[in-house]
Order: sequence, then structure tokens, then C-alpha cells
Amino acid sequence: MDMKTRNIYLETIIATQGYHSKLKKEKTAVLNEYCKNTKQNRKYVIHKISCGSYSKYTGTELKKRNRKCIYDSQTVKALIKCWKIFDYPCGLRLEPLLKIEVDHLRILGELDCSDETAKKLKQISFRTIDGKLNETKKNELLKIKYCKRINPLLYQKIPVKLSYEQDRSNFGLIQIDLVEHCGQSAAGEFINTLSTTDIASSWWEGAGAMGRSQRNVFLALEIVKERYPLNWKEIHSDNGTEFINNHLYNYVINEKIGFTRSRPYKKNDNYLVEQKNWTHVKKYTGYLRYDTQEELKTLNCLYEHLGLYKNYFQPVIKLESKERINGKIIRRYNRPQTPYQYLINSKETPILVKKKLEKIYKSLNPAQLKRNIDDIINKLYWIYRKKKGSENINLTKKIKPVMVRKLIA
Repeated sequence: MDMKTRNIYLETIIATQGYHSKLKKEKTAVLNEYCKNTKQNRKYVIHKISCGSYSKYTGTELKKRNRKCIYDSQTVKALIKCWKIFDYPCGLRLEPLLKIEVDHLRILGELDCSDETAKKLKQISFRTIDGKLNETKKNELLKIKYCKRINPLLYQKIPVKLSYEQDRSNFGLIQIDLVEHCGQSAAGEFINTLSTTDIASSWWEGAGAMGRSQRNVFLALEIVKERYPLNWKEIHSDNGTEFINNHLYNYVINEKIGFTRSRPYKKNDNYLVEQKNWTHVKKYTGYLRYDTQEELKTLNCLYEHLGLYKNYFQPVIKLESKERINGKIIRRYNRPQTPYQYLINSKETPILVKKKLEKIYKSLNPAQLKRNIDDIINKLYWIYRKKKGSENINLTKKIKPVMVRKLIA
């Protein structure tokens, strides 16, 4: 039995037995009989009956319901223009705007349409708006998709480097980042911390900068660079304009320092300094807003002591290797060492630098450093309270450093 014969058979059953007027059980019996005789799939037959596709093979045609086109091409054209004027809203948001703004746009001369078209625009529903704009939306998305992305020329000059591409065995490769101290509002000007770390030795230094201007960030970068015991070979930053600017780019070119950046919105490319944003900055400064010169001076004093404490007396555990064995990741770490020990034990560190580091190390008292850090945090907290207008503030009064950190955080 060929397809045409099957269709004729199906049409005969529907016409003679009155398939559409039967109950569900009776329809089931008719379908079972037809499927048994023709060996066709039951769902396929139901689809043929519902859409009437069997009739095109039998010479008869089903009566099609012809709908009158209410919204012609002129209405759609005016609708698209209104859609673009109001910044591409959805149909639900555009519908009330059309009822109010169509006449206003015509008066202003922004919309040129007839009275009949304006009347149709006022009565169109939001579902019809979405349906009429469906093709236009697809075309607009295609334009965006295949549009060539043009970055500023400076971004094209600075190469992108992923985390696994950064050499962790050579000293002098510095990751830099900016930590905000804006509190609960990013409005206005506030202090930012420039956080830097050496990839190989985990040496960390920080400095405060008022705002995010190129000049202030650059000055903080110079302060930090002077504190490092090793020469900088390359800096790696994110894509913020506080780093990607002609001021810093010309500086690294003149100093013959490499300059790379991470991928946009990919923090893992700069993860070593991102880790220290908490352990070396936020853990001590908290999440309060600092925006005065007195607070900036106190923060810089804190980072000067904190750099000595972290680099000389805080061991770092570095990841040596990572491999997957039977679905489980096995990580191996080296022996914990301080950044100072990494530099002292390295053959790449010059002898003069080693002697200078040893001299500084012998002059330091870790207990006194810790007390100094706690005193500075205590002072920073009282300065913040004084700024907020608290009366009868005694800056000489001390409270427990642990309590200060809880209050700050």
C-alpha cells in the first residue's frame, strides 16, 4: 500500500465514520484499526489528521481560514521606528508608551505616519508587538554578533597572558591589582590600595592611593617598586584604565620592563595577587570607607610594617604540581618558606641583595612588628569613628586588636 492509497483510506474513514464527532474511545478504535492495516506510527497518524496533510494527496483541499491583515507594512515600519526611539524595549513595556507618545512624536516631527496607522499603533497588543518585531530583533542581533570588536590601540599593544603561561621560577615577574576602600558606596573619591606580589617568591608590597587616577596610582606604584629587593622584569595587571594608560605604558617602555594583562573578567589570570587582596589587605583594613588624607597616611604606615611582617615572618606554601588520577586531583606542595627565605636560598639573588636582606632580618622583632600593626589598626579605627562624628574620641585609648578587626570587618 503506497502513501497515496493510505491517505485515501484515511480520508474515507474520516468522512464515512465521522471521526471528528466521535468520543475518545471510539476515536481510539478507529485509529487502532487504521494503524493495524497500514503499519503506520500512531502519533504520525494523529498529526496527519490534526493538520489535514492527508488531503493534498487525494485531490481535495481543506478550507483554510484566511485572516484579515490588520497591521500592514506601514504600521510595522512605524512600530520599528518607535521601538528604536525608546531604546529597544520589550512589547510589554512598549505598549503603554505607544498609547501616550505616538501623537507626541507626530507633533515633534519624529514619526511620519497617517492617522489610521497612528490609531493602529495605539491599539496594538504587546504580544503582537513582539511578533511583528521578531524578525527585526534577529537582524539587529546578527549585526551585533558579526560586528568586529574594536579595542583601543593601547590594549592591542599589551599582550594577554594566562595564568599557566606566567613563569613561576624567575624572580621579578610582578602581579598588580587595585583594592577599593569605598565602604557601601562607590560614589565620590576614596582610597584604593595598590597590591603587588612577585610570582616566584610571593614577596608582597602595598601602598595607598587617593582615587583611581593615573597619576596617583603611578606614584603608589613607584613607592612599592622602591621597597622590592629585586628588579622588576615584567608587570601583569587586569584591564582597568588605572593600569592600561599611556602614562604607565611609556614608563615601562623607558624602564625596559615587560607589560602583560589578563583576559577581561577572568580573575584567574591574576589569581596570586587576588588571593592576597584578602590575606594582606581586607583582613586588616576591613570593608569601611576611607577617604581622608589622615586615613591614607595611616594606611601607608600600616602597609610599611605589614610588608616587613608578611615577607620576613609569614611562611608561604606553594603548589608544585597538580595531576588527575582516576578522577581525583592530586596536589603536591613544597616546604613552607617565607618570601625572604625564597630569595636567600635562590642562586639568582645577587650576594649584595642577600646581605642587605639578612641585615634587615636581624634588625626586626616579629613580636614588636605585630604590636605595631595592631596599634596602627587601632588608630585607623578611631580615626574612622572621629570622621563619622563620634564625640569624645580618645585616640590613646586601646581596645583589643581582635575586637577592632571584628568592628572593621
